[in-house]
Amino acid sequence: MGHEHHHKSSQVRGNRVLFSIVLNLLLTVAQLIGGLISGSLALISDTLHNFSDVVSLSISYVANKLIKKEASYKRTFGYKRAEIMAAFINSSTIVIVAVYLIYEAIHRFIEPQEIGSDIVIWMALLGIVVDGFSMLLLKQDADKNMNMKSAYIHMLSDLASSVAVLIGGLLMKFYEIWWIDGVLTLIIALYLIYVGYDLLKKSFRVLMLFTPEEVKVEEITKKVNGLPGIKSMHHIHIWQLNEDEVHLEAHLEFHEDVKISEFDSLLIEMEELLFHDFGINHITIQPEYEKKEKSKDIIVQD
Repeated sequence: MGHEHHHKSSQVRGNRVLFSIVLNLLLTVAQLIGGLISGSLALISDTLHNFSDVVSLSISYVANKLIKKEASYKRTFGYKRAEIMAAFINSSTIVIVAVYLIYEAIHRFIEPQEIGSDIVIWMALLGIVVDGFSMLLLKQDADKNMNMKSAYIHMLSDLASSVAVLIGGLLMKFYEIWWIDGVLTLIIALYLIYVGYDLLKKSFRVLMLFTPEEVKVEEITKKVNGLPGIKSMHHIHIWQLNEDEVHLEAHLEFHEDVKISEFDSLLIEMEELLFHDFGINHITIQPEYEKKEKSKDIIVQD
């Protein structure tokens, strides 16, 4: 059996995440107090969302620490999937919070209440500053890491929430449009579902060991079967372990009974092909020659 791999890297800077956690924890406390004093559901919903940001960032921070631990006999992959778990949990909380806010928004829309708009405006401005700064801290890592992207989306959606709360506060202060509080809460909730669902779906696919969407099994078998000496590639499994690693394992039948040195030479050629054309960087192959099996026409099933 042969095993070859390339390495990629998506290391993130934990200190920036830790600083964002502290900032958002302070903001959450301030907004909660402001929301209770003012009576604004939109501000309280923004507070709940901000608290989910603190949880999200904390999970991301812990996951980032875990993946740096070395593998062991009991954990041969180490904690490489910790960041995918974090992304899944974070995106799930976005959707759960959004569903709750929709319920509360409908209730508040039916029964509008007078709101202390001045507190709402100042708390919204504070939220915009903190969320905007946190986004700047996380943006570079978010471009290359699913875990950090989930945290970044939390911050982006919270920034949008704070802007919506600010607009609502201004409308209530100058025009006494109290029902806008419920409407803005509903808009915030729908936006959370919009930004959270895509990441939830992607992290779910990775956790379920689905074939990455950009990898086409039919194209892989066609190219590999075109290499000299290969009769057929079958019983293929392709999955994404984490942000950096895409694995492939398969049976490879040869026309002739090749030597190990010849197999190793072909494996290197296959490794380069699959890495550069399909982004697969861990390959495990079971070589075969005239091996009796039920069917070698089966491509992906066991």
